[in-house]
This record gives sequence, structure tokens and C-alpha cells, in this order.
Amino acid sequence: MNPASLLQLIWLASPALPVGGFSYSEGLESAIEHGLVRDEASAASWLGQHLTLALARGDLALLAQALPAWAAHDVTRLRALNDWVLQTRESAELRLQCEQMGRSLIEWLRNHDSASPAQIQACLALGPPTYPVVMALAYAAAGADTEAALLAYAFGWAENMVQAAIKAVPLGQLAGQRILASLSHAIPSAVQAALTLGDGERQAFSPMLAILSARHETQYSRLFRS
Repeated sequence: MNPASLLQLIWLASPALPVGGFSYSEGLESAIEHGLVRDEASAASWLGQHLTLALARGDLALLAQALPAWAAHDVTRLRALNDWVLQTRESAELRLQCEQMGRSLIEWLRNHDSASPAQIQACLALGPPTYPVVMALAYAAAGADTEAALLAYAFGWAENMVQAAIKAVPLGQLAGQRILASLSHAIPSAVQAALTLGDGERQAFSPMLAILSARHETQYSRLFRS
């Protein structure tokens, strides 16, 4: 990649991107409430399983298919992928997250001239545009190749989730860095697995995560929106 594209990927992976990712724990806070995550070791295990069993088989695999669809301007394919994301968000909180972050990322793209007006209109026409599909547009507009885009997406997710663990478990900064290092070692193989999955193999079956996310909706004390 050229330097401009690489910098754009780094920018898009940053938790400082104003799309609201910092306000979500994706069920982690509920896992802490129910005693499934209680220290550094259990937080590392939980996030490692989330990466390989949920993210790699779901969002990363979808992202790998959405990038070429944006390059080919295949709106029918993109609508099908966007619908799949909406249909597989198993709780109100998880669906709210993917829709809110998708809308916020569209606004970011619009204000940074990172995608053409026609691409943004096509994105809005998909229905409620979801975060993975909009991020695929951002990566396509940046000229990123598919593997690099998936690595950036996974690392951005990992950094955001580690920050959530630091706040909610709670953990120290060094513990957080050790967990992030562990996730960084696992990300390349998770990306390679995601790149091999077709439509019939992509999945979002993580029942315990769905149950914990639903329980979080009525949790008495919460730091996060999911």
C-alpha cells in the first residue's frame, strides 16, 4: 500500500474515531457482572474466544466479501450482506450498536471526503447501514487490500475491547497491554480463517454472548451501552 492508504487504515482502526465504539463492551460488561470475567486471565480468554468464535466467523468474513462488492458497485450484493448483519444481531443492544456506529461512520466519511457522494447515497439506500458494511466502504475508498483491511478492523476491535476490560474488570494498563499483545498474535490466523469463508460458512452463532447481551439490557449498573 502507498503511505496515504496505510495512514488511512491506521486512522480508521483508531478507537479515537468518532463513531462511538468506546461506549460499547459487546457483552463483556455482562460477562463481568455474571462472574465469567474477573481478572486478566479470564478477560484474555473471553476476548480471545470472541475473536475466533464470533468476530472471525462473522464480521471479518462479511467484511472480506463486502470490500470486493464495493469495488464492483454491486448494490444487490451489498444489500444482502447488510441484511445479514441486521438479521444476526441477536439482541437489541447489538443491533443498536451496529446501526449507530454505521450512521456515525457515514457522517465521518461525508465530512472527510473519503467516499464519493454516490457511494454514500448507495450506502444509505441499503436500509439501516451497518457498521461492517460502511467500514468496508471506507476501506475500499482508501484503496486497502482485503487482508490489510481485515487486520486493521480486527486490531481496532481488539484495542477497543481491551480498553473496555481495563475500565470494567478493572485491570491495570500493563495487564491491558498483555491482553492486547495476545490478541495481536491471534489476529493474523483469525483473518486468514475469515478470508476462506463463503456465504454458507459465515455465521454469527454465539448463544452465550447473545444471552449475556440481552441480560445487559436490564443490568442494574452499567458503564457501557452493550
